[in-house]
Amino acid sequence: MLDVIRIPALSDNYIWLMHDGASGDTVVIDPAEAEPVLAAAAARGWTIGQVWNTHWHRDHVGGNAAIKAATGCTITGPAAEAEKIGTLDRTVAEGDVVRIGAHAARVMDVPAHTAGHIAYHLADDAMIFVGDTLFAMGCGRLFEGTAAQMFANMQRFKALPAETMVYCAHEYTQSNGRFALTIEPDNDALSARMERVDAARARGEPTVPTSIALERDTNIFMRAANVDELAARRAAKDAA
Repeated sequence: MLDVIRIPALSDNYIWLMHDGASGDTVVIDPAEAEPVLAAAAARGWTIGQVWNTHWHRDHVGGNAAIKAATGCTITGPAAEAEKIGTLDRTVAEGDVVRIGAHAARVMDVPAHTAGHIAYHLADDAMIFVGDTLFAMGCGRLFEGTAAQMFANMQRFKALPAETMVYCAHEYTQSNGRFALTIEPDNDALSARMERVDAARARGEPTVPTSIALERDTNIFMRAANVDELAARRAAKDAA
């Protein structure tokens, strides 16, 4: 089994720290900053061997250099964004495989938020690290890509097994859900989920990871019928 630890960072980021007890291997996914990651690993007696980046934005790679300096780890990230991430040791793209111990993660190209954004899918472990492409009840802004690309990403995610756990990189759930209710006010699953989310946030609790099953029922971007509908919803969310 893999242990996955959620590390809050900056204002609303989550860094993921994943550990394989069998091999002792530890991976950091999208370190916004180094200090809390190094502290969390040290507190558990874990030695960080790898960093996996999903895209080039500073709040996902900002801790790369300091973690590498402290641990000598190997840093992996998207080949299409190698020029923007100067700390990479290995570049990967669609279909490539990275490993933590005996556990394999297949790389998925999921451009739209950034031009070279990738995700890491551990199919045998029913886990996927999606960076800023998929959020709980949301999707990433289209900074460098198109609605057509994001629609294709949503269809790929939607096709994953329902039990797949989705590890995204921000605590945007409450805002996403409130907007989603303006689009699907009669969605009972969405209303019920928002009650749980509001209660969790009132207690100061996180709302991710999520699951593909939950997103199928409540994510208005995953539920969009076509590219134009997704584009309209994304534009409305951006203006909200």
